[in-house]
This record gives sequence, C-alpha cells and structure tokens, in this order.
Amino acid sequence: MSNRVVPGIFCAMALLLATAAAQPAPAPSSLYRIAGTVVNAATGEPVRRATVAALSDADGRTVESVETGDDGRFALEGLNAAKYELAAFRRGFLLSLYDQHEQFNSAIVTGAGQRTEDLIFRLTPGASMRGVVTSDGGDPVENAKVLLFLKPHNPGARITQKAETTTDDTGAYDFGDLTPGEYYLAVTAQPWYALHHSAAGPHQRPESDPSVALDVAYPITFFDSTTEEASATPISLAGGSREEANINLRAVPALHLTFETTAKQDDYPPRAELHQTIFGTATISEEVKSVFGTQTDTIYFNGLAPGRYELTHTNPPRMVAIEASTSQQVDLSLGTPVVAVSGSLRASNGSQLTGNMRVSLNPLDSTQSHALQQVPSIDNSFSFPTITKGRWELVVETLGTPERQLPITSITIGNRTHPGNLLTVQDKPVQMVVTVSLSETRIEGFAKKDEKGIAGVMVVLVSKEPAAFPALARRDQSDSDGSFALRDVAPGQYTVVAIENGWDLDWDRPEVIGRYLPQGVAVTVTESSGKLLRISQAVPVQRR
Repeated sequence: MSNRVVPGIFCAMALLLATAAAQPAPAPSSLYRIAGTVVNAATGEPVRRATVAALSDADGRTVESVETGDDGRFALEGLNAAKYELAAFRRGFLLSLYDQHEQFNSAIVTGAGQRTEDLIFRLTPGASMRGVVTSDGGDPVENAKVLLFLKPHNPGARITQKAETTTDDTGAYDFGDLTPGEYYLAVTAQPWYALHHSAAGPHQRPESDPSVALDVAYPITFFDSTTEEASATPISLAGGSREEANINLRAVPALHLTFETTAKQDDYPPRAELHQTIFGTATISEEVKSVFGTQTDTIYFNGLAPGRYELTHTNPPRMVAIEASTSQQVDLSLGTPVVAVSGSLRASNGSQLTGNMRVSLNPLDSTQSHALQQVPSIDNSFSFPTITKGRWELVVETLGTPERQLPITSITIGNRTHPGNLLTVQDKPVQMVVTVSLSETRIEGFAKKDEKGIAGVMVVLVSKEPAAFPALARRDQSDSDGSFALRDVAPGQYTVVAIENGWDLDWDRPEVIGRYLPQGVAVTVTESSGKLLRISQAVPVQRR
C-alpha cells in the first residue's frame, strides 16, 4: 500500500461493503482470482460470514465482494490483471486491510505468475472498555469527560489521545472498536454542587460562610483512581477483550491562585491562561480560563483542583510551572521567559500556497513542560505568542479532505537557512520563513530477496541530509509482488531501505535506521523529476 491513510477510507469502505453484496457482480473479464481464508487474529479460528472485498488500488472502488463460508474461505473471481486492496469486515471485528500495519498494508497483485491464492487474512476482533465514574459518596458523575490515551510501542514516542466521551446520567462510559494495545484513562469533571468564590480580593468570603464548604473541585483522576499521572495504571487490551475500568472521583477543597501584573496596555488587559496537561496534551477548561477581579493589576483564578499547572502571561512574557497544593500568590518573576514565534510559509517551487493550514510546535526536550502548540495559518502566516526556550519540531498540515502533512525542507531565520523542521528557541522572539514542498513525486520500486519480490516488508526513504531526518522520511509496505510506492517526496538525495519484520522497529532514530543504510539504494529527486520516478535497481530486503 502506498502511504494511503487507512482511517480516511474506512467510512467509504464500510458503505461499500454494506451495499456490495446487493449489487450484481460484473461479468468475468479474466481468469484471475484472489482466494484464501479469513481467520480470527486472536485465536486462529476461521471467521464465517465475513465480507471480503477487492478494492481498486486507484480509487478505492469496490470491484468484487464475497462472504466467507463456514470454513472462513473466500474466492474473488473474474478479476483483471491489476493491483487490489483487500478489505474484510464482520460485526465484532475491526474493519481491516490485508496484512495491515499501522496505516500501511499489502495490496494483492493479480496477473500471470502472481501468487494470489491460499492467503491468510487475519481479522482482529475489536476490543472495548467500559466503566462507571462515581463520586466520593458512590453517586454517579454525569457529564464527566473521559479521555483515552494509547501507550506507544516505541519508548521514545509520545503517548497519544485516541478517543474521548462523556458519561451518561448513570455515570457510565463506553469505548468500542479499539485496537489491541496498552491504554491510559483520565477523567475530568466538576462537582455539580460546587460553588466557587474568591479567596482573595474584594470578593473574599469569611470561613464562617456556609458556601465555603461547597468550594470544592475534582482533580484530574487516572485509572486506577489516582491523581498522579506517573502512577496511572495502564490497561492492556487484547483482540476481542472486554475490560471494565471504574474510576472514583474525590472532591477536595478548591484552590485559588492570584498574581500581580503590570498595567494594561492600549486599553487592553494583559492576556493570561492557566492550563494543565495530560500526557503532554493541553487541556483548558472554561472554569480555569475565567479571570476574576476588579483591579487591572491583579488576576484571580478560582475553583482549581490541586495539580500541576502552566501559567502563561503576555505582560511580562512568562510561563510559570506551578505545583499547586495550596492557594497561593504566584510570583511571575520566578517563571521561565517566553517569546513570540511567528513566521510565514512558502512553497519550495515558488508556487502560491492555497487552502487552510495548521502549524504545530511539538516540544522535543524532556525538561520542557509545555505541551504541543497548534495555531491556524492565516494568509500563509502564523504566530505563537508564548513559546518557551528549548528544541521544537515544526509541523505544517493542510486541513482539506484528506488532511496532508507537508514536508518542511528548510527553515530560514534572518540570513541563515537550515534544512529540516527542527527549531531551537532561545530568549529572543523568532521570526522565520518556513519552506514546504508541494512535490507530488512518487517513487516506485521493488523490494526483493534472492531475486524474488517479498510482501509485507517496511520500506523507508531516508534523507542523506541528517538535519532533514525524519521530516522528509517516507514509508510504505511492499505489496504481494514486492512493489512499493513512496508518495509526495520532496526534492533531495535519499537512500531507500527495505526491512523484513520491521514494523516494531524504532526506525525514526538515526542510530537505528543507520544500520540498514549501507545496503540501501540511492535515489535523487529534483524539481523536474515529475510525478513518477521508478527505481531500476531492486531494493534488497534486510533482516531486522
């Protein structure tokens, strides 16, 4: 499969699979067939009455579909010599493509001499997680936000949020159709009876006021009912497993933070934001964002639960990491200076950039507490007002359908240009020009071992410019005849490597992928390479 984003075609595939059985099959135009057995990936047992469809590699259209028998076998008959994506689905299983790894899979190539029978299609049963969120007294917590995070296989990779839902009036939540893996669960909520008041300033209430007892909050709580992110218990889901994870929230006295700020400028008050992060993902609640107080030189944040917070402020520009266990006044002078990072986008070939885009900054230093930052690009310009010192990865994405990440070829600051998408922020504002590639060059080739095409291997395109890796890297999975295609390759010099059983490899670390480069195949892409570049030499398949 050639860098196609699998989730993007699943909705269309679901409709196609649901209607294909009712459509008359076209008259056979050749003698080619694709046949095999669909089995349960968890147990190895045949899966009966699963729908299997051959999809056109060009446009995803359903060419032929059948239903498996009691023995799990299927046969798609009368297929032209072509390349087909093979999809399968049955209720209770994940909609899958043949030999799928992440967003990649192996297409089946039909034609003279091609092996297209006796295929084993492993269909993964969907996992699910459900539970109930309760309060200290055992009552259900309605409208609590439940966040599901996936723990990556590679140690250096970021934990990513996979799903989000809210509890019903019984406090119940449910996540279905989950892929196997290790997950973390986090819950945020507000006590329905909470009544927040200011602990400082003109609205301060005496402790004798009965409403003070209602000034409470729920800390962010992780499974198994801990408020410490580092102590969160991972939940392991196997294919077809049904796990229950209940979480109990305990209300604690709410905290109040105040800080002194300089006078407003140009009749606008200073901008301040307070937020928490869950596994590196910023979460800002309306309750936290609210600013109280009547004086322009003092800002109050009320109704906070104990926890770790980041306070960003524009005047003076500071980011303060706060370990809040008691109400306190924050000293902005103790914070880390923040600077504005702004710039413009341009295309490497000089053409005009059009459409909506999003620019992201992802922190790379382990000492950075700042979360991923994202802003829209307006007229090809962007601005991040409060960025801390450190190393960042810049990402540019189009927001069309489907979304597409544009390769960043270089970043120019002043009169200095460096390749790749990495940025180091110091103690001064950064103004830059980001050059992105709109190249649609597609590199095609074959991964072979002993002169034979090998299916299912991971193919990686590695830039020969170390600073541009992995910004310009591309991956694919070889198809049944060993063919592969690497899409949207930016101009540059590269090495193509093919690795057998490499899907759990930490490939984006230079020291790891570097072991395979000596046996790779060199390829050069230029602005004049056109839309298709074929590699005449087979890429040798290397063992992991």
